[in-house]
Amino acid sequence: MDEERRPRRAGPVERPGAAGGKRDLNRRRRVQDLIDAGLSLFLARGIEAVTIDEVAREAGMAKGNFYRYFRDKPDLVEAVIEPVAEATRSALDECHRQVRAARGRSEAIAAYAQLGNRLRGTLETHADALCLYLQECRAPATPARQAISDLARDLDDRAVALSQAAVDKQFAVVSDPRISAVAVLGAVEALALATVRNRVTIDPVETSKRLITIVLEGLRK
Repeated sequence: MDEERRPRRAGPVERPGAAGGKRDLNRRRRVQDLIDAGLSLFLARGIEAVTIDEVAREAGMAKGNFYRYFRDKPDLVEAVIEPVAEATRSALDECHRQVRAARGRSEAIAAYAQLGNRLRGTLETHADALCLYLQECRAPATPARQAISDLARDLDDRAVALSQAAVDKQFAVVSDPRISAVAVLGAVEALALATVRNRVTIDPVETSKRLITIVLEGLRK
C-alpha cells in the first residue's frame, strides 16, 4: 500500500457489545443512519461542501454522537463507498482469474460478459453509492476523498492488469494494454453515471458486447 494513503478503517469507534444484542443492533442502526445521511448530502452538494454537523443533524443526532461511530469525514466516506469498492474489486479479480485460466477466446469473452453482469448488479444494488463514486472519483484528491481516490487508482491498476492478462494469453490485440484498459474503464464509468442519473437508457447486453470488442480487439485508428 502506498505509504501516503490513509489506513483502512479498523471498525467502529464504539464497542458493539454482544453480536445481535440490543446495543449491537442500536449501533448498527445509528451507523447506517449516518451513512444514509452522509450519502444523501454528499450526492446533493459534494463531499467537500458537507460538514459533520450537517451529517449528524440529517441523521437526527448530536454531533458528538457522530464520533462514537466514525473518526472523521474521510472515515464516513470510506464506509459509504465500501460496498461498491468490495463488489468492483471482487468482480475484476474474478474476471482476471478466469481470463488467465481461459483455454480459448470464447472463455475469455464469457469472463468479460460475467464481469459486465456483476458490475451491472452493483449498479442496481448500490446505485446511490456508485453515483457518488462516479461523481467524485476524478476530482482532485483531498483527505475527505481519499478512499474514493484510492479506489479509483486501484481500479485503474486492476483494469490494466486484466488487459495485460488478455494480451499475454493472446486473446487481445492491443499494443499498449494501459490505453485500452483506461479507455474502457472511462467508458464504463461514463455510461454508469449517465444511467444512474437517468440520462440514458442502454441495452446492457449490447453494451457489454461492444465493450468486450474494444478490450479484445484494441483501439484502432
